[in-house]
Amino acid sequence: MTITKLGHCCLLIETDTKRILTDPGIFTTAEQEAVEQLDAVLITHEHADHLHVESLKRVLAKNPNARVITNAAVGKILAAAGIAFEAIEQRQSTDVNGVSIEGFGDEHAEIYRDYKLVRNTGYMIHDRFFYPGDAFTNPGKPVEILALPVAGPWMRIKEAIDYALALKPTLAFPVHDGILSSVGSAHTAPEEFLGEAGIEFMIPELGTPFETDSS
Repeated sequence: MTITKLGHCCLLIETDTKRILTDPGIFTTAEQEAVEQLDAVLITHEHADHLHVESLKRVLAKNPNARVITNAAVGKILAAAGIAFEAIEQRQSTDVNGVSIEGFGDEHAEIYRDYKLVRNTGYMIHDRFFYPGDAFTNPGKPVEILALPVAGPWMRIKEAIDYALALKPTLAFPVHDGILSSVGSAHTAPEEFLGEAGIEFMIPELGTPFETDSS
């Protein structure tokens, strides 16, 4: 498996034969619209940094065979925009030509008690890689590679570190950091404390693929 972080939470995941994009949001419109030969687009929730509808339309125009996979709440937004989708929810799964996609989680982490919670679905891809979206969801099964949220109005870095320690992946890397102006403690603290626990934490260069050990 090869992963390319395009920015924030927009990731390109490639197996031997399949190409999957996550969360084409407002921070990465140019990068996601340049991607070709996609088999699927996964969307965790409706916030603009994870879903930019007009940009998604341009992504799909370039990738007309790509399947859009999301939860029913996001699906209502897509249907209103004329975009076809397939809905999966907590503990439901689908298959993208041999690559398994399994949904975990129900709600976005709390931002504030009076701030409306939206539906958030994290995805386990190929039984190896877990991307939780905007929540610290434990899928209850082994996670080899973790996309770890490190910044946002709904979290503290302590929570991110404890979350990764609980899941015990072999490799973790930061996401949800497009709001940061530079690499700082949101990156260096996980690197230090996860490293002490034997978890490799890497900070990928945007747009540069990195390899994981198996296909």
